[in-house]
Amino acid sequence: MAFLAKGRILAAAVVAVLGLAAGAQAAPSCGKTGAGFDAWKQDFAADAKSEGVGSKGLAALAGATYATRTISADRAIHKAFSGSVDDFMKRRGGAAIISKGRALKKSNAALFSQIEQNYGVSPGVLLAIWGMETGFGASMGNQNTVSAILTLAYDCRRPDYFHPHAIAALKLVDRGALTASSVGAMHGEVGHTQFLPGNVLKYAVGSGNLRDKATALASTANFLKGHGWRAGASASANMGAIAGWNSASVYQQAIARIADAIDGG
Repeated sequence: MAFLAKGRILAAAVVAVLGLAAGAQAAPSCGKTGAGFDAWKQDFAADAKSEGVGSKGLAALAGATYATRTISADRAIHKAFSGSVDDFMKRRGGAAIISKGRALKKSNAALFSQIEQNYGVSPGVLLAIWGMETGFGASMGNQNTVSAILTLAYDCRRPDYFHPHAIAALKLVDRGALTASSVGAMHGEVGHTQFLPGNVLKYAVGSGNLRDKATALASTANFLKGHGWRAGASASANMGAIAGWNSASVYQQAIARIADAIDGG
């Protein structure tokens, strides 16, 4: 009986320990609604601190809110890149991008010449991306950047992809390149050509202010060069580098077509 009593005590102790462990792990690793977002932020704060995020970045994390509009946009993203290349170009105003891109190439000839000299990237692809992403800077987005990228790092659809970008966003807040109130696109992209925060850290040049046209275009050229852009070759011959910018096939093909038309015009 004494053995049985000890067994019962040991079993109870094991249950208690397991209960404590379960309690310690109560914060979700990801979520499909905003219900667990605040609890998740507390765990993410520990990760962020261990990865070098400072007080300003941690404060921005603490103030972030679940971005419902970002989730809605993310759920519809496949539809945005559906259909044929021709259909996609019509929806995104491909002909208008080519026309305005050619005009901007002429009016900014010195800028594009300097960028090509520095990075080996021709004007057409930069103008195609600029026009496709923000209408040449006319629409850079109004979604809170920190909240958007943290929401995507929390969301169960692609947390591993967005985790490093969320850490990067907080580091950019520490550096002053972003603030807790900075705004951009629905998926946390920023600036004229819509860089994700991790790519800002890795590829932004000069001041790093991607709301500045020249800095954004030079940084985009640096990104493409870093993804294997071959100087002197057409955009159509540089599909690998374009694929680094966006994984959607229709987007890649549209950018190449627009770029070649601008460079040839």
